[in-house]
Amino acid sequence: MQPVERAEYEGVDYAWVMQTTFVVTILVGAPAVALLSTLVTLESWGARAAFAVRVGAPIWFVTAVAVALYARRTEAGDGGAGEDGAGEDGAGEGDSDGGDSDEADGAGGDDTDAEAERDD
Repeated sequence: MQPVERAEYEGVDYAWVMQTTFVVTILVGAPAVALLSTLVTLESWGARAAFAVRVGAPIWFVTAVAVALYARRTEAGDGGAGEDGAGEDGAGEGDSDGGDSDEADGAGGDDTDAEAERDD
């Protein structure tokens, strides 16, 4: 059996957005379409299908936009990167400390001092 391929995501995981949109639309949209259909006389299966598409499409679109905005804002569906400090965000915070950048500057200064001592 072949191993499952893994991918590293930067930014929004659109597969997660699509899957979540599908599930939320079914859970919320289907009951909404069913309730709204009680207010309209639908005499044939074609009329019922057309009504479901006319009402369901905007529900699907609004849900997709809301889930995508949620994923962008909260970094949802990123595969857990950053939760244990091993992700890019966790490593970036430690590197931006004043202590780390001071050490790098100090090392550069030490090399300059060592060269000056050799010249004397």
